[in-house]
Amino acid sequence: MQASNVAARSSVGRNVVVVGTQWGDEGKGKVVDWLTDHAEGVVRFQGGHNAGHTLVIKGRKTALQLIPSGIMRDGVACFIGNGVVVDPSHLLSEIERLEAIGLSVRDRLFLSESCPLILPFHVEVDKAREAVRETSGAGKIGTTGKGIGPAYEDKVARRALRVQDLKHPERFEKKLRELLDLHNFALEGYLKAQRLEFQPIFDHAMKVAEHLKPMMADVGVQIAAINARGGNVLFEGAQGTLLDIDHGTYPYVTSSNCVAGNAAAGSGVGPDRLHYILGITKAYTTRVGGGPFPTELGIEEPGTVGHHLSTVGQERGTVTGRARRCGWLDAAALKRAILINGVSGLCITKLDVLDGLEEIKVGVGYMLNGQRVDILPLDADDIVACDPIYESFPGWSESTAGITQWDQLPQNARRYLERVQAYIGAPIDMVSTGPDRDHTILLRHPYKA
Repeated sequence: MQASNVAARSSVGRNVVVVGTQWGDEGKGKVVDWLTDHAEGVVRFQGGHNAGHTLVIKGRKTALQLIPSGIMRDGVACFIGNGVVVDPSHLLSEIERLEAIGLSVRDRLFLSESCPLILPFHVEVDKAREAVRETSGAGKIGTTGKGIGPAYEDKVARRALRVQDLKHPERFEKKLRELLDLHNFALEGYLKAQRLEFQPIFDHAMKVAEHLKPMMADVGVQIAAINARGGNVLFEGAQGTLLDIDHGTYPYVTSSNCVAGNAAAGSGVGPDRLHYILGITKAYTTRVGGGPFPTELGIEEPGTVGHHLSTVGQERGTVTGRARRCGWLDAAALKRAILINGVSGLCITKLDVLDGLEEIKVGVGYMLNGQRVDILPLDADDIVACDPIYESFPGWSESTAGITQWDQLPQNARRYLERVQAYIGAPIDMVSTGPDRDHTILLRHPYKA
């Protein structure tokens, strides 16, 4: 019996979770696309179309927001798990955009019936709240204005309309009227914004529903079936650990759990099915929107390091187009992310952006109220008060762009990565040296580790 059980386990597929370990925008899309070569399915398990992945394949850029990056690989099944909030109109438009460039989408995209829906009133509430924060002097959080937060609020309040409701027009109509009344009350009475009408929202939802019904699925069961026949699955996180609703720099966070543990809850599989956690981090640090950022550098002045990182790294948000704030790598924040996610190994991205800098710094801790702190504090007010402690390294003049072998890297680049690895206590298993899927140094394969 024991030998039989071991044999059965060995035939079960292996699953890898890819998560951002900073404030998002770490280059997860490219890594997911690269790893999809070894997977039968790719799963999105949280967030919504406030996330964005830009892929460069054979020189062509493709931006994805809601659909998993695995869609760029022929024959790979793509799943949108129950932890994702879905704007049905956006999903359909993204499908049509991918089909326009020749991709087969509808026959291999599967949508959990338990996903909460983002509807027009969620978007209006999101935008109106940010406007109120700005005019009141409270300060904008920096949301994308896509309705993500209000949709998650309805989910937690147990009043959300979900994908499965689109199959039942009478049920959908009743729940929509009640939910719209609630949000119109807030829009008109508190936010001083315009109310929305029921019929256009209902009619459009029913029209989009006809396109989405064939893609509705029991995602957890389908993932289990792939594993049972020996297939591998890749779980694709959105945003980053420091934007997590529980573990991030609250309140300057997103509205979902971005950490690896949510891959299980957000897709309908057990945590024992998460075999390897790949953390993605840039060789420096960026963030979009408000919130504390201890190692931040100014990006406006030409000739400065911040300007170099911003321009050479082309640091603009995939979804919003906003310029990303830039700074040195914060290894003390990275230690917090590794702890939260249980990272098995790291992929360092955008190493090539550091090419040509005479000196490179890494934040290895902070001074907070006269005391040294070696890991990012949990309280956002404490983070604001932190003064970073840096280690400095000599830079390199050689180009690292497109390098695919570790020993081809400049000696100073290798020393930089080795010191980061030693400080954070997690192995660097991959290094990305450019935007194309082939610009990758592999030290240990997540599916073979």
